[in-house]
Amino acid sequence: MASRPVFIPSKDFPFVKEVMVEFKWHAGFAVSQKQKSIVEFHEAIDALGLGKSSLEISSKSSLEIGTALSAFNLKVELGNGQYVAVENIFQAAKIFEQGGPFKDLLQTTPLEAKRDIRLKESGDMVGFRGKEGVWPLEPKTLFYDWIYINALYRQSELASAVLAFDSFTDIEFNPAKSFNCQARSVALYIALFNSGQLQSVLEDSNKYKQLMMQDAEGTIQKPVQKNLI
Repeated sequence: MASRPVFIPSKDFPFVKEVMVEFKWHAGFAVSQKQKSIVEFHEAIDALGLGKSSLEISSKSSLEIGTALSAFNLKVELGNGQYVAVENIFQAAKIFEQGGPFKDLLQTTPLEAKRDIRLKESGDMVGFRGKEGVWPLEPKTLFYDWIYINALYRQSELASAVLAFDSFTDIEFNPAKSFNCQARSVALYIALFNSGQLQSVLEDSNKYKQLMMQDAEGTIQKPVQKNLI
């Protein structure tokens, strides 16, 4: 057995419901084994009444839309006409105590960007450098979700097709090891779309920050962070 989170769009803050689900795990590194596990996962989600139409978002997905939505495959056109994967943008934006952001990571493959040794040898992270300025580390998925939903919005066919699903998974995501998850970002996109807030937050990053940095009562929270460079 294994346990993984399913992400479900919600109308209320924080707009994504995360539920851990147990399912039968098919051991092995082959994609076919991962896809068997995904089937078990989605059947368990259905049986629990958490979602009737689940979408796996990863390179292991059996659906073309699922693989296209992987952060390694979903791309954004930069001002110079270059198409860059969300993963590259995320890694290239990281600021550390002893270096960064490493903009040259926009020129590598997504896997090379993720594994660049400088990301581990430059001290503690202090923030992210986006085109809007420096972003804080808290809330933990704030910046990643921002660049992902922007990228998805620009891919109109994918953005339209994903509305047919009601729950999202990433078989490779382990919440014990990382915070950001592409499946969660898609669920947030759907939630903002359904609530009619998507357009306004994409037009103004400050509105997005205010929306996502509130608490359950709607009070804006100021994140505690280190001095940003």
